[in-house]
Amino acid sequence: MNGRIARVAAPLAVGLIFLFGWEALVRVGQIPSYVLPGPLLVAETLWRDGPSLLGSLLVTLRITLAALAAAVILGGALAILFAQSRLLEISLFPYAVILQVTPIVAIAPLIIIWLKDQVFLSLLVCAWIVAFFPVVANTTLGLNSADRNLVDLFRLYGASRGQTLRYLRLPSALPYFLAGTRISGGLALIGAVVAEFVAGTGGTESGLASRILEAGYRLQMPRLFAALLLLAATGVAIFALLGWLAQRLIGHWHESALPREE
Repeated sequence: MNGRIARVAAPLAVGLIFLFGWEALVRVGQIPSYVLPGPLLVAETLWRDGPSLLGSLLVTLRITLAALAAAVILGGALAILFAQSRLLEISLFPYAVILQVTPIVAIAPLIIIWLKDQVFLSLLVCAWIVAFFPVVANTTLGLNSADRNLVDLFRLYGASRGQTLRYLRLPSALPYFLAGTRISGGLALIGAVVAEFVAGTGGTESGLASRILEAGYRLQMPRLFAALLLLAATGVAIFALLGWLAQRLIGHWHESALPREE
């Protein structure tokens, strides 16, 4: 029980100290709000402009969740194919690496031009490119990390490839897959925001990135910080939700999710 309280109280205390120091710095230094607004002003702006910012956040969140779902489905399927064929893995995996290390801001304009008027699809593709590699890499590693002795045992008893995959490799890869999914959740949000920045979408269906750009152009720093706060809170919520899901799936049997002894 004390450990649970500490996990909540410790970061909360650090956050309160940081906010207090931030507010004190702004007030003592008399820093203009268009340079650095205080946390109280940011909170007031968030309360006042919350409805409009939440509407834009829902647009960004829709892209994020769609990209995460595509990354999980396509990345997991590709990893299974890699596990079934070594030749396929060594042939395609380098291209997945190339796609991952290429800055999304460099290829996003091309994707937006190629997909023309399909704004949502172009943003989804950009976010998916950022998010899918951790799922592929982690799941492939997990599938290839099955106990060799158990693999030999399955082969000795005449298990088929499908049976070995279902009863041995997939359970062994599940913790790796969930870890990759947690990483991809945050990356999908980042990819969606970066894609919105590049696309420069506007209007009533614009995402939160457009609100950030608009606030920056108008030097509305409290509104900009409020939008950033919403993005950060959304990223934390996605990470926490995926962490809870991982705990539900593997918390009762895998060593990484079991409580640590102090």
